Amino acid sequence: MARIPYPTQPDISDKAREFLAKLPPINIFRMMSHADHLLESFVRLGNRFLYRGTLDPVIREIAILRVGYLSSCEYETYQHERIGRDAGMSDALIAAVRKGPDAEGLSPLQRQVLLFVDDLVKNVRAGDDTFQPLREQLSVKQLQELTLVTGYYMMVCRFLSTFGVDIEKRGEQQERRP
Repeated sequence: MARIPYPTQPDISDKAREFLAKLPPINIFRMMSHADHLLESFVRLGNRFLYRGTLDPVIREIAILRVGYLSSCEYETYQHERIGRDAGMSDALIAAVRKGPDAEGLSPLQRQVLLFVDDLVKNVRAGDDTFQPLREQLSVKQLQELTLVTGYYMMVCRFLSTFGVDIEKRGEQQERRP
């Protein structure tokens, strides 16, 4: 349950209302509209990762989901399990990501990505034992993007969890606008 009320139409600035009209009517965006001066930049950065990144979409979603699972952030994992499936992830791969790097059925690269993400989430700085193997498999651009995706979604999970953003009920996304 949300810890503060979602803003209502009169509470939202005109600029935020215009921007929200372009977005799916999901609760993360509704809650973020309290900070209308950050909303657009927040969404645009996330969209860069999702639609203009250089990482393979499955690798990106493995990282995002792992951050969500490690953060115990149900909203994030609920949303990105669907996005991951749309990117080509099987239910078995999603279950393996939930379990972690020791799960069966992971490719060597997928396992290494999980080790790296776990290291970043737990230790802030990836150690040489998780950094170097990925350095050998990904370009510098991709490794930097993986690091930034991990950090961005750590921030997202902390926002969602701190404010208790609710998972939308089935059909609610299509019906409701802030």
